[in-house]
Amino acid sequence: MSRGPSVDRAEHGQTSLLIIGLAIVLVMMIAVVVDASAAYLRRQGLDSLADGAALAAADGLEGEQVYEGGLGKRAEIDPVVAGQYVASYLRATGAGLRYPGMTYDVEATPERVVVRIAAPLHLPITPPGWERRPTIAATAASYVEVSD
Repeated sequence: MSRGPSVDRAEHGQTSLLIIGLAIVLVMMIAVVVDASAAYLRRQGLDSLADGAALAAADGLEGEQVYEGGLGKRAEIDPVVAGQYVASYLRATGAGLRYPGMTYDVEATPERVVVRIAAPLHLPITPPGWERRPTIAATAASYVEVSD
């Protein structure tokens, strides 16, 4: 009479260990995907915000200069005024409320405006031992070009 394959007593419980190990790996993979998605979405939002701020600064300067004094040979960007336009845009869009802890930097030359925006990200699934929040940053530039 045959009873089936014989099972060694030393192998009892191995299946449970494999299932627990697989579950841990699966949970870690889910955490990585969720956190990476949150970081990606935050980056997309900051990219859009930086683009809008840079365009608002360049467009506002160009329009103000054209309407008040004409272009002459060249439209030039004033760094102080560019910073004011960026700050105004960020206030008008409520960026500080959407991205708590947000910081920004405006670099302007006579031809371009570069806006850098950074904000901390609260990860949906924080890994054990992580006390610091990662910072997500975005950069956008806008150029003023005058053509005949």
